Amino acid sequence: MTSEPRPFRIGLLGYGTVGGSFAELLPQRAEQIAHVTGLKPEVVGVLTRSRGDFEQLLEQSDLIAELIGGIEPARDYVIRAMRAGKHVVTANKQLLAQHGEELWAIARECNVQLRFEAAVAGVVPVIRVLQESLAAAHVERIHGIVNGTSNFILSEMARTGAPYAEVLAEAQRLGYAEADPSEDVNGKDAAAKMAILARLAFDTPVHLDQVVYEGIERIGPDDLEYARDLGLGLKLIGTAERVDGGISVRVHPAFLYARHPLASVDGPFNAVTVESEAITEITMSGPGAGGPQTASAVLGDVVSAMIPPASTPATSARLHVVTDVVSSFYLHLEVLDAPGVLSQITGVLGEHGISVKSVVQKGLGDNARLVMVVHPVLESRFFAAVGQIAALEALRTAPRAIRVIEEEFA
Repeated sequence: MTSEPRPFRIGLLGYGTVGGSFAELLPQRAEQIAHVTGLKPEVVGVLTRSRGDFEQLLEQSDLIAELIGGIEPARDYVIRAMRAGKHVVTANKQLLAQHGEELWAIARECNVQLRFEAAVAGVVPVIRVLQESLAAAHVERIHGIVNGTSNFILSEMARTGAPYAEVLAEAQRLGYAEADPSEDVNGKDAAAKMAILARLAFDTPVHLDQVVYEGIERIGPDDLEYARDLGLGLKLIGTAERVDGGISVRVHPAFLYARHPLASVDGPFNAVTVESEAITEITMSGPGAGGPQTASAVLGDVVSAMIPPASTPATSARLHVVTDVVSSFYLHLEVLDAPGVLSQITGVLGEHGISVKSVVQKGLGDNARLVMVVHPVLESRFFAAVGQIAALEALRTAPRAIRVIEEEFA
């Protein structure tokens, strides 16, 4: 006679898009999880802003799933849960990017698990790979697409030629973007995720404030059209890498040549590439935006917490953060249709030691534009040149500059 599996009680904080999807998914998978773990997970209570009592929920639960987002009261709830001896699963990347060291230290002190796979790349298991499979590897670089909302927007703009605002509205209609999408489109969401990945990969504290980031709000359909003429496609890329004895962590739109492995990652998908001497590189991809996808990653963390142990060790290194790195750039200039304009601009670039790889002249009269790609240069030098170009009388609007990832794929 087979004994009934023991219950594993989950207290759910938050019942929004992800919380609701998790509550719906869990009963569908409970029997399968019980077969694997010998424990049957169930939600025993829900806390939202308008209902529920945290202390009562804490007393009833073996694990707390924090899906309310934001810093407070999420941080307070997570700390109180761990100090009460409860495991915690969270999808809150901003909380970890700003208070991760404190929370991981408390988890170690209280001998509980703090799981956060869902906070970074949806169903892509990059956290587990870094913490377990590559724990002994010397990671040199991580780069990838870690925000499904922005990737969907850029993919649709490129596919349809529609403007940014129109595609954003479509992303919201399909559930790929929040009602307030600001952190997705301004790069902050991806920056928080890269801070977490950098901390794990390089074994050094990395705070969100140390990540250089920019978003996609200023990208226009014409940028994508002109880039296509140059053989380029646009993605919001996060990068964390070792540079000059320190690390560089950044997020920005970047053009990729068609042969780059991330160039074909379209729609609401995430993809992360990890590079090290031991493995050369591995790339993982999967859905990154949407409530059901994130809920699936949360459930995976819950199952992992039911099979102990796993913890985030204290950092052992203190690496300085490098913010001025070398990159190639795309430069979009709306100019007067007059003789000598191109030579003025290339003259400024030359003064700063910047050489042009390719240039396309578009339009006539009031629609005259210059679109160029420059060879790799230190970012500070490039932006100094752009500032000087912006002051030229031949410029009709502010320059638009986007990084280009060349590597061996150009």
